This record gives sequence, C-alpha cells and structure tokens, in this order.
Amino acid sequence: AAGVRPLRGLRALCRVLLFLSQFCILSGGESTEIPPYVMKCPSNGLCSRLPADCIDCTTNFSCVYGKPVTFDCAVKPSVTCVDQDFKSQKNFIINMTCRFCWQLPETDYECTNSTSCMTVSCPRQRYPANCTVRDHVHCLGNRTFPKMLYCNWTGGYKWSTALALSITLGGFGADRFYLGQWREGLGKLFSFGGLGIWTLIDVLLIGVGYVGPADGSLYI
Repeated sequence: AAGVRPLRGLRALCRVLLFLSQFCILSGGESTEIPPYVMKCPSNGLCSRLPADCIDCTTNFSCVYGKPVTFDCAVKPSVTCVDQDFKSQKNFIINMTCRFCWQLPETDYECTNSTSCMTVSCPRQRYPANCTVRDHVHCLGNRTFPKMLYCNWTGGYKWSTALALSITLGGFGADRFYLGQWREGLGKLFSFGGLGIWTLIDVLLIGVGYVGPADGSLYI
C-alpha cells in the first residue's frame, strides 16, 4: 500500500503536465516578444507616413521611371496607425516616384564613410560604401545597396589656418607642421624657408588647395 500511493501521485502529475501541454498547443503558443521593427513605428500615427520597415507594399516594377505611382500597402503585425480621420487603418495606398533605391538623390540615403582613402589625390579616389535609404523614403528594390563614392572626409584641418601660418610663419615650417608634414616642416625650418623661395611657393600651393593635410583629408 505504501508503494501504491507514490505511483498514484506520479500518474496525477503526468496527467497535469499532459493537460498543460495540450492547452498550450490549442492556444497557439503565441509569443509575447515584440518584433524589432515595431521600435521604428510610431503608435497611432498616420499610416501613409510610417517608415518603410513598418509596412508591406505590393510594388510594380514595370512603372514608368520618374513618374508618380501609387502602391497598395498594409501595416505589419503589431503596428497600429490611423487615416486622416484618425480611424484605425490596416490597408492604405502610398504615393511615390517610380525609381529604384539606388537612383535616389544623395539626400535620401546615408552611406558609410572611409578615412583610409586620399581625398586630394589626382584623379580623385573613390571607395566602396554601403548606403541605406532613410526610414521615411519609399523606393523600389533593396533599401541597402553598394555605391562607389568620392573620398570626402575631413580630419579637422582649416584651410584659413594653414594659409595664415604659411604667410606669417611659413619660413619656420609652421604651415607644414600644422598639416602633419613633419619632414617638409623640418626642411623649411633648417633652410629658413628655402631662403624665402620655398615659403612663397607654399603660400601659392596652399592658397590654391594643392597642398593639403598629410592624412589625405579635405580642409574644413
């Protein structure tokens, strides 16, 4: 009799676990985890102004490039929005211009920058960048795309400061030291600016922007 009671208790526990598992299956086992795109979607805002990550649209790639076009869209799960009358809305249309994302103007996307290329080289250097369309801009195709861009980064050097140093203290190599060109700076310092000739030449070269920072960046 003492051995039967624990066995009955074990059977009862198994029945409870079986009931709970079946209940979870019947209830759908829905997860309460919030999708990551919801963080970008303002609650109860206008549906037509939602970021592209918050909606799914039926696009037509045969539209005429550069012409206005309308597409049918629907909000993604867990996203709430309203129409012009502040009524809840799930399906709506958006107006946009027929063009692929990589054809957008530069102000409509952001690209990675490179500080390893020379901006003052001739011909101008390009670097491969990954560009992403801004949230509220709608376009066709992939919203992230590669693009070859001209080097345009700056290290914080001012053209006006370099020119002023070249005019006033160029004979001591101050302009070259400021631009990070230490060897040229020492050469000007110990040669008294190349007896004045090197100083005049540097004033002209810095004035027209031919001589720039040693790190290859642009002037501010």
